[in-house]
Amino acid sequence: MLRMPPSPASGRRARDRGRRLCFRRITADYATLRESPLASDVLAYDCLIVGAGFAGSVCAERLAGRGSRVLLIDRRNHIGGNAHDCLDAHGLRIHPYGPHIFHTNSKRVFEYLSRFTAWRFYEHRVLAQVDGRLHPFPINRRTLNGLYGLDLDEAGAAAHFERVRLPRQAIATSEDVVLSSVGHDLCEKFFRFYTRKQWGLDLSELAAGVASRIPTRNNEDDRYFTDTFQFMPAQGYGALFARMLAHPRIDVQLATDFSDVRAKRLADQVIYTGPIDAYFDYRFGALPYRSLRFEHEHVDGVARYQPVGTVNFPNDHAYTRITEFKHLTGQQAKGTSIVREYPQAAGEPFYPIPRPENEMLFKRYAALAAAEPHVHFVGRLAEYRYYNMDQVVGAALALVDKRWPTPHN
Repeated sequence: MLRMPPSPASGRRARDRGRRLCFRRITADYATLRESPLASDVLAYDCLIVGAGFAGSVCAERLAGRGSRVLLIDRRNHIGGNAHDCLDAHGLRIHPYGPHIFHTNSKRVFEYLSRFTAWRFYEHRVLAQVDGRLHPFPINRRTLNGLYGLDLDEAGAAAHFERVRLPRQAIATSEDVVLSSVGHDLCEKFFRFYTRKQWGLDLSELAAGVASRIPTRNNEDDRYFTDTFQFMPAQGYGALFARMLAHPRIDVQLATDFSDVRAKRLADQVIYTGPIDAYFDYRFGALPYRSLRFEHEHVDGVARYQPVGTVNFPNDHAYTRITEFKHLTGQQAKGTSIVREYPQAAGEPFYPIPRPENEMLFKRYAALAAAEPHVHFVGRLAEYRYYNMDQVVGAALALVDKRWPTPHN
């Protein structure tokens, strides 16, 4: 059985109490997962995997299925990494580390994960509060009509974007992307201040790839994602991870930092999914990350708090968005549970910050990683990449296929 975290001390803030209750209730989801004591023998395992999120868990399952004995460790008290979910004190499934919505165009990734979960069809929708009203986001024809009091068809929307856009000779920053796509006014209303809150930087200071993730549409398609496969795990991510890690050749040790076992040489091969700069003791300095603080709240007697899963607040409040979990899970209850996200500089590393100088620093660490023949780096933190969940799964599958080549199974 999984080791539970210690009982909470009294007097903590209400939003933290919900997270602790969540952790105490994970046994129902993880009933098939056994936490094993660390073996004391040198080379007791074929592979040590650091981090029990998607990258580490996929690698563990694939290697165990190919005959390797695997030790999977995580410094937290749960599996699943930031995708971990659980039931709160009111029986509603929440994501303690913010919403994780699965979407992919990769048939291989979707079929692989389908081995461990049934799915609930879900297409995520987002509204942004601008000038006191909610508008579809990403920006589409309905956004233009509602914001400016227009009655544009698709051709009219295309002509509007063409008229207001500010073409750039070269696209180097996120500001270039946004201005060349939607022009000054929409940039200021939807992007400029949201970016400052989210990243602590101006659009002009972020690489173009950040804003390029957000499309602009001439039609009324108000889905946040347009991927072929858009689903949520029917029983939650916790159950998905538990099934993935239930293989008898996988040992799981939680509340265990890499530094606790690094010198023991428990395996000849290591897969590392943590921050690459931490692995090398910050030899060249720390890589910059953006963190988040989460404020969870349960609202009694309210069937729905907001009309869609997530509402963005680009210009108001210190938080960037509110997510209501019942939209994601389809649960029915008299009350509802929400989370507000407050970006911050310090804390858990969530988002690599895409800037040229940060990429140069990462490449110095990547050169050190390339010189480690028995250590393999994969995942958002280890590769310093702004990956989606499906991209992490794909990277983990590719790593195992490359380093431990066998016929696919």
